[in-house]
Amino acid sequence: MLPTRFGARALWLALALVLTPAASFGQDPGPKAGDAAPAFSLPGSDGRLHSLSEHLGVRPVVIAWFPKAFTKL
Repeated sequence: MLPTRFGARALWLALALVLTPAASFGQDPGPKAGDAAPAFSLPGSDGRLHSLSEHLGVRPVVIAWFPKAFTKL
């Protein structure tokens, strides 16, 4: 009989191998490079709600974000 520790590790490994691909099944992969951006609206630092449609085609649109902004890193 297998030692208990080995059996538990083997069980967790088997579960991880089976469930990891299943977790991503059916999820939308999102847009690919070169695809048109989906319509969206976001609050700006000025407090107004800005939508892509009000700027697209009128002026250049640059979407930038900084994950580490305002952090202690």
